[in-house]
Amino acid sequence: MTTGALVLAATPIGDSRDASRRLLDELATADIVAAEDTRRLRRLTERLDVRIAGEIVSYHEHNEASRTPELVERIAAGCRLLLVTDAGMPSVSDPGYRLVAACVERDLPVTCVPGPSAVLMALAVSGLPVDRFCFEGFLPRKQGERERALHQLAEEPRTMVFFEAPHRLGAALSSMASVFGEQRPAAVCRELTKTYEEVRRGGLAQLAAWAAEGVKGEITVVVAGLDPHSRRVPEASEVLLVVLARVAAGERLKDVCRDVAARTGLPSKGLYDAAVAAR
Repeated sequence: MTTGALVLAATPIGDSRDASRRLLDELATADIVAAEDTRRLRRLTERLDVRIAGEIVSYHEHNEASRTPELVERIAAGCRLLLVTDAGMPSVSDPGYRLVAACVERDLPVTCVPGPSAVLMALAVSGLPVDRFCFEGFLPRKQGERERALHQLAEEPRTMVFFEAPHRLGAALSSMASVFGEQRPAAVCRELTKTYEEVRRGGLAQLAAWAAEGVKGEITVVVAGLDPHSRRVPEASEVLLVVLARVAAGERLKDVCRDVAARTGLPSKGLYDAAVAAR
């Protein structure tokens, strides 16, 4: 039996001229094209002047659990399936991971058509260190959960990349300024590759004040990691928040207290007792 393949294909994040020749070839020849939004796919193919000969199916966050087994079986039966999302690379804050994992489990071929990436472009233009970085996706919407997530990153030395909705950008930057420090360098990258592309650089507090006036468009935020030379002794209340956040994420309290104590010099037993009292 001929074995098919899953092909993950990056699509333009704004400017359709960024589409690769390989993307056009795959769109034209794939047996199945699974798209996050079939209407957006059709608009893209019209701009690219390419005709999809294969079957078009929807594959998004609301149906990926139910549709994945069917698509895996069709790949196993010999179909070449092209997966595209609305913009950028499938599975990076977009549908795709579930299908990739299922194909890997069945030992089916998985490959990729590289292309536009808001994460890499934002890093490149941010002016911040790019030798080591981490991608954190979207922060939680609620302030308390958002700040707990940020406290877990308070000691992160790598440059961090986040996605954020424009109407939540001001609140997110304010939380970052509160947790990371008002002067922590950052860059807000808006509408990358589009007509009104804009990159704002500055301290987190400065950027939060700018965003409070309202921002539109697709947003990627790049934040500098903790500079070891500017490391300060944290307040006990800040350390306790980090402990509680890690425990809430599933780590054992004793293990967290031991690790945090080693990092901060605070007594492990004191952290443990304070965490038990706070819980």
